[in-house]
Amino acid sequence: MSALESYPRITPFLWFDSNAEEAVEFYLTVFENSRRLDELRPAGDGSASKSKPLTIAFELDGQIFTALNGGPMFHFTEAVSFVIRCDSQQQVDHYWSRLSAGGSEGQCGWLKDKFGLSWQVVPARLSELIRHPRAMEAMLQMKKLDIAQLERAAQE
Repeated sequence: MSALESYPRITPFLWFDSNAEEAVEFYLTVFENSRRLDELRPAGDGSASKSKPLTIAFELDGQIFTALNGGPMFHFTEAVSFVIRCDSQQQVDHYWSRLSAGGSEGQCGWLKDKFGLSWQVVPARLSELIRHPRAMEAMLQMKKLDIAQLERAAQE
């Protein structure tokens, strides 16, 4: 049985130029309970062990991904992002600082990491909090989300 047969039916497949291995190693340092699962190296002239992997399967806190060294044809856009549910401000701060380093900060908890992949770093209670108009207004003014400030705004 191949590794793919044991993966969930739907698995995000991420296209990198030629730095999939660097990206995977980076993501493994950001998320707890993460590991590299498998890789596929091109077959051929006997130097496959020295070549870059074609694909790398990895797991980030229970979510399986596959990274592809696909070449420069395609790039990430904000049309696809990954949401990180945070249970505390400490988690928001951790993911925000690690993932935005070398990337760019966006509005309302969105950021792009140094590989161009978009993430939303949000408190678990966000949808409950922004039901309150003042909390929604407060969120629209933020880059990294501040849970205490959102909670205060929701009580006004």
